[in-house]
Amino acid sequence: MKMDLPQQIAAFRYGLIAPIVSRQTPLTPGELKAYLEQVCEQPYDIPGTSTRSRLSVRSVERYLSAYRKGGWEALVPKTRTDKGNHRLPQTVIDKAIALRKERPERSVEQIVLLLEENGDAAVGTVAHSTLARHLRNAGVNRQQLMNSPERGHHRFESEFPHQIWQADFQHTLYLPDPNHPGKRKKAMLFGIIDDYSRAMIHAQFYWDERLPRLEDSLKKGMLHHGLPETLYVDNGAVFSSDHLKRICGRLGIHLAHSRPYRPAGRGKIERFFQFIDSSFVPEAYAAIENGTLTSLQQLNDALHDWLSGYYHLRKHGSTKQAPKERLESSTRKTRRVSIEELAEVFLWEEERKVDKASCISLYGNSYEVDPDLSGRKATLRYDPFDLRVIQVWVDETRKEDARPLDLSRRHDRRVKPDDASTSPEPVQHVNFFEAAKSRRKRVTAKETPMQYANPLKGDDGP
Repeated sequence: MKMDLPQQIAAFRYGLIAPIVSRQTPLTPGELKAYLEQVCEQPYDIPGTSTRSRLSVRSVERYLSAYRKGGWEALVPKTRTDKGNHRLPQTVIDKAIALRKERPERSVEQIVLLLEENGDAAVGTVAHSTLARHLRNAGVNRQQLMNSPERGHHRFESEFPHQIWQADFQHTLYLPDPNHPGKRKKAMLFGIIDDYSRAMIHAQFYWDERLPRLEDSLKKGMLHHGLPETLYVDNGAVFSSDHLKRICGRLGIHLAHSRPYRPAGRGKIERFFQFIDSSFVPEAYAAIENGTLTSLQQLNDALHDWLSGYYHLRKHGSTKQAPKERLESSTRKTRRVSIEELAEVFLWEEERKVDKASCISLYGNSYEVDPDLSGRKATLRYDPFDLRVIQVWVDETRKEDARPLDLSRRHDRRVKPDDASTSPEPVQHVNFFEAAKSRRKRVTAKETPMQYANPLKGDDGP
């Protein structure tokens, strides 16, 4: 699901304005002016161009105005701006890295000059923005090299609930493998924590850490709590995917990434995982050893009991409040979307060219589309778990859905359908989780219980 150039440009433009449009409290004119000036002071690797690296305030204002009028689609350029992809030889990149390490204060312009004068690169063949990107990726930009490694980190906390969600995967423990008796299989925990309250927006165990698992948890968290202003994650493959950028752009969420090898900014989700290791995992392994916890479904049930009856009710060491109490103490309303809108936003996308017979192919399946689309490129939007319904979009306009001709595959090759046959019979939880469940029931006897781990039926399969 790699983005084409117009979508890359839209993602870049949205990244510039995301801190503004994702806010529920509008900036004052003075604050907005200061932010725009700050944005335009920085150099960028701008998609679709290698001749410039800076933007004007007016350009960013146009992006902001366009997004407010038409959302994500308004940021997509109407005509292609791709003028070629010039790759730098690795020898040139290595020489540039050496020059920067030798004198960290050297600018990209100075390094290009040295490369050309020393005969390492022909004059005019090294674009400044391209070289700057390679230097950043190599971890040798000026700011990184010139900053003292002893420099401390600023302790940050959100001002209110749902301003920032932090999310990550953890390789947590091993369960009996449902398909290989006598063996164990790693269970991965995906967690979303609210920066302000330390409440878990959603937490769930899966057999893998692929994109569909991230989407599943995000949808559940958003349906229950509304939308955050910022989603703060690391630079892993699923968090850097074009699909997640598109989702956040269409929902008006600022997608922020921590600096590579600097996880301090995601300390709250990391500390939660540490608490999982010290408090939840030993109890889970005790239940696994005595045979009362044998499946992913049971593990998620135990996690729900532990969260609702223990973690959310105990006083947090930093806030001095229980996460549940701190989360619910705010009367500030969050933005919400319907389940139908979420379903549309989370659809996967692929681009295909319609052949002369008005047909398209998607993962071995054949579909018929409107004959007027023959020879044109179309964007297909679909649920990866159900390839029977394929939306057809051309120039951001939805056409008649594709009609299946040969449906040999029912799901995208990158996902695995639920296997209901592997769902086990329910068994009694271990004492600690039963105690947590009882406590949760007593505390919330007059409330609607909050579901923090509610896997889909049959998600116990591989």
